[in-house]
Amino acid sequence: MNREAKAQLLCDLCRSMFDRGYSVGGAGNVSVRIDGGFLVTPTGGSLGRLTSEKLSHVSGGGEVLSGPKPSKEFMFHKELFDCRPEAGAIVHLHSTYLTALSCLEDLPQENALRAFTPYYVMRVGYLPVIPYYRPGSAEIGRDLVIAANKHPVNAFLLASHGVVVLGKDIEDAVNNAEELEETARLAFILHGQKIRYLNEAEIAELTAKSLS
Repeated sequence: MNREAKAQLLCDLCRSMFDRGYSVGGAGNVSVRIDGGFLVTPTGGSLGRLTSEKLSHVSGGGEVLSGPKPSKEFMFHKELFDCRPEAGAIVHLHSTYLTALSCLEDLPQENALRAFTPYYVMRVGYLPVIPYYRPGSAEIGRDLVIAANKHPVNAFLLASHGVVVLGKDIEDAVNNAEELEETARLAFILHGQKIRYLNEAEIAELTAKSLS
């Protein structure tokens, strides 16, 4: 897929997420790897009102080549891209249920969302938590890289902030984000009920299948 096609697909999928309430106002940011660099949503830009001309084109080294200033949070995207060369896109959202989850006290730092559906395991794996830092802080990227090197997963929960989701391309990243938000929604719906969690053998079988 060439740069123009990737830009249009990015805008279309961002608009779809916005229309379904995954992002509001100017919240959230998305980036896609292209030859020699990245396409990035602009700082303060609404995911629901993007056009390809409003995207920032950033070099592989992080220099803005054309378009508006990229999201201030692109620096943690760039660090994740550098440590996860297989990632083709990154989606950062303040979606309702995942953000609500991120605001809970005493979340297990290794995994904030215990598996109770196979789709969550196959698409995301599990959900490590990054401590709270002010949005735009360099510490977010630092801790994301530490977690990405430690945990073979496709998503990370930013405490009191939102979620960061990776994928092999933009469609894969959005699909992962959608599955994760739905899993968080189900977790809140099921709160207080007797949940049948997947056991270790079931999770291992799903993980092996998703990696094959």
